Amino acid sequence: MSKDEMKKLMDRVHLGVTSFDYNGTSVPCLILPEKRFDEIMAQIAGKPLSVETNLNILQDGLGHVFVEIVMTFSQGGIEEKLLLYANETMPFFESMASCAMLALSSPKSQVGRDNVFMIQLPRPEKISKAIDIINNGLEKRN
Repeated sequence: MSKDEMKKLMDRVHLGVTSFDYNGTSVPCLILPEKRFDEIMAQIAGKPLSVETNLNILQDGLGHVFVEIVMTFSQGGIEEKLLLYANETMPFFESMASCAMLALSSPKSQVGRDNVFMIQLPRPEKISKAIDIINNGLEKRN
């Protein structure tokens, strides 16, 4: 991967990554821009829906690993794509695997207390497999 390609990817990396405690469990949380979070909530509030969540792993063979999280909502025609730099966010993915949940929130919310949208991930084994792939990519750095 060239320096320019690396810079382009790094410029796209989503920085709103955190977690919060929910009944003793660390829940991974993506903080969306306020306007985008409000748009999503306006489309889905009060409706039964599912969210298909996929992890697309990009690696350069030199130890840099990026994960694009793609969330496709069954209502509202919403697809949200966020790129994370796995080199710096492994605890986030490990938390996803252990609790099989993902939260979305906004920057003005008290994370874990209000304005949180929870997504249950039905196939935690897929997350564990993704973590193996990410770790394998990170090991190439050493």
